[in-house]
Amino acid sequence: MRTAVGIGWRPEIDLTVERLAGVDFVEVVAENVCVGHLPESLRVLRERGVEVIPHGVGLGLAGADRPDPARLARLAEVADALGSPVVSEHLAFVRAGGMEAGHLLPTPMTWDALDVVTENVRVAQDALPVPLALENPATLLTWPDNEMSEARFLTELVERTGVRLLIDVANLHTQRINHGVDPAAALAELPLEAVEYVHVAGGVERDGLWHDTHAHPVTEPILEVLATLCALRPPPRVLLERDGDFPTAGEIAAELAAIRAVVDRTAARR
Repeated sequence: MRTAVGIGWRPEIDLTVERLAGVDFVEVVAENVCVGHLPESLRVLRERGVEVIPHGVGLGLAGADRPDPARLARLAEVADALGSPVVSEHLAFVRAGGMEAGHLLPTPMTWDALDVVTENVRVAQDALPVPLALENPATLLTWPDNEMSEARFLTELVERTGVRLLIDVANLHTQRINHGVDPAAALAELPLEAVEYVHVAGGVERDGLWHDTHAHPVTEPILEVLATLCALRPPPRVLLERDGDFPTAGEIAAELAAIRAVVDRTAARR
């Protein structure tokens, strides 16, 4: 089956996304969707048969608290309203002690943390009408008492819960620059058969750290990580993320074409 290629739907580029050729699916930020008032461009895309995947940013499944039932209920409502095949979230925590961080914070890669995340994922899975996929986050720091790699953590989580994966190749590139983690080694350790889809996004390096901005062009090293993943096991879907400093429609189309070229080139070699 040919890999689907999509783009993150954002209000700033709604008409651009609607008019782009070759968009097989889109992703929306779940917390920004008003179920009773879907934007016209989203309705148009759905009528064309374009899949719409809700991407959550607020569950905090790696936090010490159990997922908020109200947040889960709303995420389930969004998935139902959009007819989504899957819902995605991050392997991160976003709050503690009732305080919101405003960021996706890194998970301690420990066995105790794995037990907590496992139970949180099971609670979320029980509340959602479709499968849940977890994304590997981009991080600027790691915990000093980590007991395993992120790839091992995710592999253990998949084995315990059957959760699906959203692999962000830009975040793997981030881990390479910021923490010296080889993307190829990480991919080799992951259960790629569990991958539901893939993120590709741009960023920028400042003072030796990679910042996953989603506001810069996708670089060649990130496309190379995508190629490595596709060579190991072609994913069902690959999505371009852009959340700021939106370029022209032509530039967006060129980035999508570059992603499609990588996907098709690696598929031809298999």
